[in-house]
Amino acid sequence: MGREHAVRDFLRVRRSAVHPQDVGLPPAPGPRRVAGLRREEVASLAGVSVAYYTRLEQGRALNVSESVLRAVAAALRLDEDELAHLRDLVGHGPHPGPGRAEVPRVRAGVHRLLEAMDGVPALVLGPRSEVLAANAAAAALLLDPQALPARERNWVRWLCTDGAARELFLDWEDVACDAVAGLHRHVGRDACDPAVAALVGELSVVSPDFARWWASQRVRTRDHATHRLQHPLVGRLDLDVETLRLPGATGQALLTWTAEPASSSAEALGLLLSWNGPAPHRPLPTAHPARD
Repeated sequence: MGREHAVRDFLRVRRSAVHPQDVGLPPAPGPRRVAGLRREEVASLAGVSVAYYTRLEQGRALNVSESVLRAVAAALRLDEDELAHLRDLVGHGPHPGPGRAEVPRVRAGVHRLLEAMDGVPALVLGPRSEVLAANAAAAALLLDPQALPARERNWVRWLCTDGAARELFLDWEDVACDAVAGLHRHVGRDACDPAVAALVGELSVVSPDFARWWASQRVRTRDHATHRLQHPLVGRLDLDVETLRLPGATGQALLTWTAEPASSSAEALGLLLSWNGPAPHRPLPTAHPARD
């Protein structure tokens, strides 16, 4: 994938999404040859030279200051997630090193926590959206990673390629699009990760929705949301999702799904879990996310 290409793709797409009238520029006479802003317009808005902005967009600018990054972000109307992604791309954030492909391991204490949460669907995702661990409640509600081949234990892959996921989430497009946007953040932190490059290449071929969302360069880190599900066994559930970043575990996050107490969703979730009694939690065997 490469950091220079990642910077170029992100800034070009974001520049094409902003129109002159969006940032108070007068419309230029005659037809425009580019969608969105021209490079010179972004440079003017950010207070830098056209040559400097061109180098930045090509991934060739070194030692970019925070003030310049914020000025470019303001010109392109980036939100805080997108600004953080831009910082990572140009080297302002921590990077795990070029091309790391190992799968992170889940601490024993986190596995015990999953076991204790037998009434709360919960799973652990890695930085590449790998499903690293899941409890019995998550297997009953969402997906059982033990039943999947090692290379398919990936949250984004499951959402974008499995018809069961599309049928389960009533707001499937929002859930899947947010998952793809989250995967984009990892590219900023490690643009040379071969596992992500392989995953993106494969999903871009097999899933037109993934290809469209990935090309949009949308970046988002969502820590909480509400998911609306239509489960084949118990029907409609409205569940609150919390994403908890695990300290001391780079890129790992614990996701939980809970229902409002005494609600119909809580009753349906309890019924589902009573049919799928707690089973011993087993750590998933470590495998490369892009190869079986």
